[in-house]
Amino acid sequence: MILVLNAGSSSLKVEVFTSDLTSVLSGAVTSIGTDGAIKLGDETVRTKTANHADALAQMLDALAHAGITLDKLTAAAHRVVHGGTILTQPARVTPQVIAAIESAIPLAPLHNPNNLAAMLALQAVAPGLPQYASFGTAFHATNPAVATRYAIPQTEHDAGIRRYGFHGLSYAGMVASFGTALPARLLALHLGNGASLCAIKDGRSIATSMGYSPLSGLTMGTRSGDIDGAAVLRISAALGEDETDRMLNKNSGLKALGGDNDMRSLLNRHDAEAAFAVDHFCYWAARHAGSAIVAMGGVDAVAFTGGIGENAAPVRDKIMAFLACFGDVPVHIIAADEEKQIARDALTLMGPA
Repeated sequence: MILVLNAGSSSLKVEVFTSDLTSVLSGAVTSIGTDGAIKLGDETVRTKTANHADALAQMLDALAHAGITLDKLTAAAHRVVHGGTILTQPARVTPQVIAAIESAIPLAPLHNPNNLAAMLALQAVAPGLPQYASFGTAFHATNPAVATRYAIPQTEHDAGIRRYGFHGLSYAGMVASFGTALPARLLALHLGNGASLCAIKDGRSIATSMGYSPLSGLTMGTRSGDIDGAAVLRISAALGEDETDRMLNKNSGLKALGGDNDMRSLLNRHDAEAAFAVDHFCYWAARHAGSAIVAMGGVDAVAFTGGIGENAAPVRDKIMAFLACFGDVPVHIIAADEEKQIARDALTLMGPA
């Protein structure tokens, strides 16, 4: 069995898969660093954890009580948000890979340290267990330079200021779910509280809406999406860097436009503010979709995933109405399953049993 770990800023999600990618059990430790809970299967137990290492220890105990002990695991696999320009495909965790993940911390200071903490904590208690890592940016490493380069001086580009793209595990899982039926030119939209889209040509990402950070691109739940750099400078001059960051990432998007970042709530309301927020979300998704379609030289199919993409038919319909000018193309709804993709990556690296 493979243990998949997804360490967030204050949570640790886990899921156990068999070698045929069947999910056996899933759970999470919430509110790490304070009073929280361990959820495993249908059971929830209140607990307090000091840090990610403590959270992992408690989760391993809970798994053992459920019959999944360390000796029954063949590997562990981790989600790492940012691989930078070095880690562009899944990898077995080695000292060199750990060093490369550390080097990408400036690009994802809120996420990579926690991803590393889970790896190192597991390594301490199970040093003989092979560990693997999948990177949220890796799927977009196939983007051409013309798509990733900002028109800025070389010194800044060399310092890492470029488009990376995110939600790569979701898109990789989508490609895998199509199998041999994968359309040659697929417009993929991952729509949730975080939202992005990807131009997938012959199974490879050639353009995506997110850039240096997950802030850019589409209107999102609490993120602004694209905004002029001069406007950011003006806001920052008035509010300061930290408050501007908080505003653009936590207090913008649907939350700013409609007073709520829950698309279900907005769709159930019948006021002008909510309607405008939904229209803004759909309009800008379609605007960016047009760009992605140009990058592919056309479109053969559209696929939606993510909480909004999978469940909000009115949003899908509005976006497809904007895209009607490109002709009548098949629309697919794909369940997002990043954990399954992480397990799939590990199994591929492990090779035949």
